[in-house]
Amino acid sequence: MFQENNPALTSWLDVPENNDFPIQNLPFGIAKYEKGPLLSKRPGYQAVSIIGDNVIGLAVLHELDYFRDIQLPEGIFEKEYLNEFIDLGQPVWRAVRKRLSELLRKDNHELCNNKEALKRCLYNVHDVVLTLPVKIGDYTDFYSSREHATNVGSMFRDPKNALMPNWLHLPVAYHGRASSIFVSGANFHRPKGQMLLPGTTDKPVFGETKALDFELEMAFVIGKSTKPGESVSTHDARKHIFGFTLFNDWSARDIQRWEYVPLGPFLGKNFASTMSPWIVTLDALEPFITTAPKQEPDVLPYLRRPDSNGAFDINLEVWLQTTGKEETKICMSNFKYMYWTIDQQLSHHTINGCNINIGDLMASGTISGPTPDSYGSMLELTWNGSKPLILPGGLQRKFLEDGDKVIIRGYSQKDGLRIGFGEAKAIVLPAV
Repeated sequence: MFQENNPALTSWLDVPENNDFPIQNLPFGIAKYEKGPLLSKRPGYQAVSIIGDNVIGLAVLHELDYFRDIQLPEGIFEKEYLNEFIDLGQPVWRAVRKRLSELLRKDNHELCNNKEALKRCLYNVHDVVLTLPVKIGDYTDFYSSREHATNVGSMFRDPKNALMPNWLHLPVAYHGRASSIFVSGANFHRPKGQMLLPGTTDKPVFGETKALDFELEMAFVIGKSTKPGESVSTHDARKHIFGFTLFNDWSARDIQRWEYVPLGPFLGKNFASTMSPWIVTLDALEPFITTAPKQEPDVLPYLRRPDSNGAFDINLEVWLQTTGKEETKICMSNFKYMYWTIDQQLSHHTINGCNINIGDLMASGTISGPTPDSYGSMLELTWNGSKPLILPGGLQRKFLEDGDKVIIRGYSQKDGLRIGFGEAKAIVLPAV
């Protein structure tokens, strides 16, 4: 285990109980600012981390020579995205995280006694504008939850043959739209498109989606590029991954249902996706690696896992807030349910020589569990609208309505240690 993951570590900064961001986490993000403590040499963007409710300006720490023993280019933390920092490589990410951990430990007074530095590098998270942390060149969305795929297949095909013939042999995926991935808190308008009216089979109409849905997902960010023709093995996959983020692949089910044959999702999914602003490193999640689901039949050799511990025990929750009402938890799932692990997803993605780049995003697909309260979409929770959700006060939802806010939260917890991801949230605005 990395020393900075030690559950016994504490900080001189206050970390509330059950906070997502203890000293053992220290994720990376980007903040936009104009003035105040985060200001380094000029207004703009700054790479940041967080502990408790305190955002830490990495550009300021770099300017004040707190990273003097790490080879870092000048201005590396004053970029709009983390891509150039990520491109420095895994040893550098680890060195920066380790140094942050040292500076924030309760028995280290280098930073905590420097009042002028603290004025410039610490900021309350509620006063900071967090932006999209990486420039996403390409985005792939997998379909790797057996429970989700079985539910969808049972709903729209034959329950006895819910999975397509290829599903147990390879991680199914589609290439999504990177330009419409937004950071948490960026709201979006209800999409419009073609769809079939109930009871019709071949004559579409145009209009606003009547079946807007969320998809509970996670995503990983590529941290090491490959050249065209190269493949990444399951054994080396994690060397190419910078970290994890929460993800919501918003979906217009009626538009999707009409358009997806023969080439898959298009307008039903490319209008908006939401990701959390913090990227949690794989190093921080090391204590929560767990046994992955058994795979039958045996997969082809290139897809065989390095070992049985290919999953991550990450609790996931979806909360729904309707206009003027309190939040209601409508789903509880876990990332460990994924049939296809991240190692297998990345290996399959590159086995044909497809090159990957720094900042590329790979989403998991909807993460559903074995019980109805763990289904990761409205499509499943309401069984395509046939069993509406009953919310406090008697309000019902078959799918999402204008004004609804969906909040995804996630955290790992074990032996007194909690590592969280913050939130991925957005409000559905009326169509324009």
